[in-house]
Amino acid sequence: MIYLDNAATTLRKPPAVAEAVVAALTTAGNAARGAHGASLNASRAVFETRQKLAALFGCPRADHVVFTMNATEALNIAIYGLIAPGDHVISTDLEHNSVLRPLYDLQSRGALVDFVPADRHGNVCYDDFKSLFLENTKAVVCTHASNLTGNVLDLARIARIAHAHGALLIADASQTAGALPISMEELGIDVLCFTGHKGLMGPQGTGGLCIRPGVDIRPLLRGGTGVHSYDKDQPPMYPTRLEAGTLNSHGIAGLDAALDYLLQEGVAAIGARERALMRRFYNAVRSTPGVTVYGDFSQLERAAIVSLNIRDYDSSEVADVLFTDYGIATRPGAHCAPRMHEALGTTKQGAVRFSFSCFNTEQEIDAAAKAVRELAAET
Repeated sequence: MIYLDNAATTLRKPPAVAEAVVAALTTAGNAARGAHGASLNASRAVFETRQKLAALFGCPRADHVVFTMNATEALNIAIYGLIAPGDHVISTDLEHNSVLRPLYDLQSRGALVDFVPADRHGNVCYDDFKSLFLENTKAVVCTHASNLTGNVLDLARIARIAHAHGALLIADASQTAGALPISMEELGIDVLCFTGHKGLMGPQGTGGLCIRPGVDIRPLLRGGTGVHSYDKDQPPMYPTRLEAGTLNSHGIAGLDAALDYLLQEGVAAIGARERALMRRFYNAVRSTPGVTVYGDFSQLERAAIVSLNIRDYDSSEVADVLFTDYGIATRPGAHCAPRMHEALGTTKQGAVRFSFSCFNTEQEIDAAAKAVRELAAET
């Protein structure tokens, strides 16, 4: 199988990831729930992974790195913990449903929500952000890169605009964590939400949020923390404030091993490899008669994604043929990004998304491009 669905989850991971998970299954107890060896093993893995994530993302304090199951949970914690009925929030058409659905829910409860529109190339006009701020604007919530087009937003520019209006920036780094260098301090990010199983190459069931000191997020969940057990409410300090219940220490151990690989190889080098493969594929299909490619490929810095359609064929049918006849795994349909498809005019057809990993080969890329050209040539 040629696996080109890495924007959904990375399938090929460093071997040390699986080895770390297997080892943790037999050695890791419940973190912060005892003084015995098994509990301490889990606690050490959690502590070390927090430190590495803080270093990777330029988070000023490792104790402000909070673990979750995935980016969706992290975004829900950030959005519901910072936005209340009566508040105003700004987002964009590029967003995933992990942002959109919480915002729509808050809108139904009395929050005000505005969206910066995207054009047919998936780009936004940054001046549109400035025109949307109100006196009660609490935050801008936006993705770092579209999971459909791969277009990257200028978070530093958005942060400057938001902070000038007294608002926070909540960033969704699901498609860029591990693929593009990210520094919260340099970019001005107040809350960074990430998943562990995509570009970070860790196991599924891992993710989190990094929080700038001084940002006060209300807990979404309440329960056991292993500390302050006689208090009626969650402990006030991070990270336990937002970490109710048992952490996935087995998955976090795998994420720890993945971070070692990323820090050794370098995020910039890994990202450059992925974008080189993406460009190879894009250049091989972009001029093919009957093929429509979506997104702005004039951007040098982007997620390693190419989404396309072939003639008027349904994207699910194309993806099925790609896998059945060619052994190529892609992602068709709506990609949980309805507003982006509306902007691109692809709500009925969807799109076939090819997304690349540093472990893909040039031969795989060439085979995928050849398959697209062959399908486009069919009448």
